[in-house]
Amino acid sequence: MALRIVASRPDPALVRLPWQLPLEEWGDEYVVPLPRGLSRHVVRIVRLKSKVYAVKETQEPIAFAEYRMLRDLQRLDLPAVKAQGVVTGRKAADGSPLPTALLTEHLLYSLPYRSLFSHGVTADRIPSLVDAIVVLLARLHLAGFYWGDVSLSNVLFRRNAGEFAAYLVDAETGELHASVSDRMREYDLTLGGENIFAELMDLQASGKVSDKVDAREVVELLHERYRVLMDELTGTEEFGLEEMWRIEQRIERLNELGFDVDEIDIITDYDGQRVQVQPKVVDLGHHARELQGLTGLSVEENQARRLLNDIAAYTASHDLGREDRQVVASRWLTGVYEPITAMVPDESSSKLEPAERFHEILEHRWRLSEQAGHEVDIFEAARDWISQVLPQRPDEAIARDEE
Repeated sequence: MALRIVASRPDPALVRLPWQLPLEEWGDEYVVPLPRGLSRHVVRIVRLKSKVYAVKETQEPIAFAEYRMLRDLQRLDLPAVKAQGVVTGRKAADGSPLPTALLTEHLLYSLPYRSLFSHGVTADRIPSLVDAIVVLLARLHLAGFYWGDVSLSNVLFRRNAGEFAAYLVDAETGELHASVSDRMREYDLTLGGENIFAELMDLQASGKVSDKVDAREVVELLHERYRVLMDELTGTEEFGLEEMWRIEQRIERLNELGFDVDEIDIITDYDGQRVQVQPKVVDLGHHARELQGLTGLSVEENQARRLLNDIAAYTASHDLGREDRQVVASRWLTGVYEPITAMVPDESSSKLEPAERFHEILEHRWRLSEQAGHEVDIFEAARDWISQVLPQRPDEAIARDEE
């Protein structure tokens, strides 16, 4: 059987990779020393020109199923790595068959959970990682995706204005349905708790996490925060006709969580005195879409919220409240955000993505202002952060594998 490559927007350079060798034998000419998560399969990170891919060896039916599933998740605009292609018909030099390979694009500025703890993340940030997985799981379930293999190992994390955003990496066991049943959701949650418990115990055994961290409490936190979030997103609320303002309040609460509501189901009882309200279609990215509409910037949700707050502060400090918001946002973009992000030296550009740098500069400005007893200029704060803080940060766009 001849070598066959099925790919989305195929890169001609894919053909030149050493498909006749097992992934374990691929050398430094192709392999990039990026952090890799734990996996049941052999996985290598490779660079082709300006593109970086993850290559995983698996069985042909599984590879094609996962490739199609990741493509479906991409079409649904869900947070998952992008499928690039499947390579079949691989043979070694002696003619023996080699496993099928699945290619996905590497997610820039992302890290597997084990590497996070080598990049300055401490045990007190574990609840933030749990929150990121909870939001990811809720979004997947609302879209009808049953995961079947929830774990820290199957997620990549990106920094998100001091918090984290989680992206699905492994969709091998995933299924798309019209809706995910309560039983499926509970299974995902239970399995996720068991896997995370084992992964935390492994981190403690390796000395990456303190023995004082109670893995059982982390699992309980996962269950609790998932149920609270899903109840807020999908729960039915009942109130009297004189409290119709609570509909707007419910929408505002969801917006504050970062979710948009496209449809509300309103039911009144027989005598018209009581009203039931339930959100029907909910999607994360409220602030990110708002910021993109104003500035064109595409960032994570918490980052967008932080940048929108800075635009509001800029509006107030320059007395621009009567100006068109789009015009003010454009002035902020060209007068503040872009000049500050351009101050970062090229050799440090891979340490943090621009929106996260800006967030950290705002945090640094607040600390400097508190120490000085007056508001420090944003550009002065940026220069201090770039000279004092940034050099200590590890590269995260193309980071060294510390496993």
